[in-house]
Amino acid sequence: MSNTKQATALGTEPIRKLLIRYALPAIIAMTASSLYNMVDSIFIGQGVGPMAITGLALTFPLMNLAAAFGSLVGVGASTLISVKLGQKDYATAQRVLGNVLVLNVLLGMAFTLVVYPFLTPILNFFGASEATLGYAYDYMEIILFGNIVTHMYFGLNAVLRSSGNPKQAMYATISTVLINTILDPLFIYGFDWGIRGAAIATVTAQLCSLLWQLLFFSNQERLLHFHRGIFKLQRHIVLDSLAIGLSPFMMNTAACFIVILINQGLQRHGGDLAIGAYGIVNRLVFIVVMIVMGFNQGMQPIAGYNYGARLFPRVDRVLKLTIFCATCVTTFGFLVGELFPEAVVSIFTTDTELVARSVKGLRITVIFFPIIGFQMVTSNFFQSIGMAGKSIILSLSRQLLILLPCLLILPHIYGENGVWYSMPVSDLLASLIALFMLLRQLKKFKHAKA
Repeated sequence: MSNTKQATALGTEPIRKLLIRYALPAIIAMTASSLYNMVDSIFIGQGVGPMAITGLALTFPLMNLAAAFGSLVGVGASTLISVKLGQKDYATAQRVLGNVLVLNVLLGMAFTLVVYPFLTPILNFFGASEATLGYAYDYMEIILFGNIVTHMYFGLNAVLRSSGNPKQAMYATISTVLINTILDPLFIYGFDWGIRGAAIATVTAQLCSLLWQLLFFSNQERLLHFHRGIFKLQRHIVLDSLAIGLSPFMMNTAACFIVILINQGLQRHGGDLAIGAYGIVNRLVFIVVMIVMGFNQGMQPIAGYNYGARLFPRVDRVLKLTIFCATCVTTFGFLVGELFPEAVVSIFTTDTELVARSVKGLRITVIFFPIIGFQMVTSNFFQSIGMAGKSIILSLSRQLLILLPCLLILPHIYGENGVWYSMPVSDLLASLIALFMLLRQLKKFKHAKA
């Protein structure tokens, strides 16, 4: 099937078939991506020690902030490409591709230049101690040096999915995971590079996949491909991409700030091992979240195309089907977290105290997981159809309007447990806000159908 026919099929083929076609590769890729993050944690925890896991957890805020700038360009541009393909505006879609590449290079370089000189005080502010600062610094230094590669890799992968090439995006992610899994034990144990070896393996794996992506988009026979004239930044493309990408950017930026508060609260009330427990729980929860994001990525081009083509009944169907699938996934995560927490936590460490703290944190964190899939899909849905304002409201409602006050209040009442309690409380309240906003939007779709 040609690229043009692939794009047109988004408005004609059955929704269930389309969602399977687009979501399955994304789910495989996102699951592989979550395992890719877990691989580092497992090798570091088992081979370097529990303090190294805490050091890795201390880098999460900076990783979220780097991802925020990546999503500002990648997610916004990929959504814009989907809408332009739905409108048959192929020339603009081409220029968006070129602008994505340039913006990712500029933002990736700027982030490294701004953050690196202040890395030590930043990590101290995040909650590092004398026992964990060295691990966090060694890991994050390498990640910052490879930040341009990371930005370009994730940005082009988002474009692959939105332009009708979900399998290719999946292949790129799986290749990255496999290369990282092979290099991790070689660099950590074989070369005795410790936690720095894990970071070097991560950047090297992303570089290999990035080279393949660049080769893919260099094929002149593809609907979207590199050619002269598309790399000059155009004001309306940049502003439109940034406006749509503002929601995930703000969500990741808020997540950065929230993780700082979580680490500081856990350090104050529980010490270094409490932060390490959060690092383990975060990796486990991340698997469920990434699978839901896979469904969201499968929904995004379908919803974006049909919204651009004003096929509102199809937009409605893909939304409801995605919500159902996401709810099944998060319910499964809830059952595993409540019934088998010791088994999954022990993958990362054999330290008995760290295992006990992680089990407690996991059970608290997943209490309202059966409904969190709905909230995630709803937020992504508004983003997929270009309603950036509503997506921003939903993204920030959980992070800043609810979770932030909880983290400032509950730890003073319940200590370390108060930090953990804050997360399910915010899940519940944010889902209720999402339900209210979605019902209002569905009513508007009904009027549009009439």
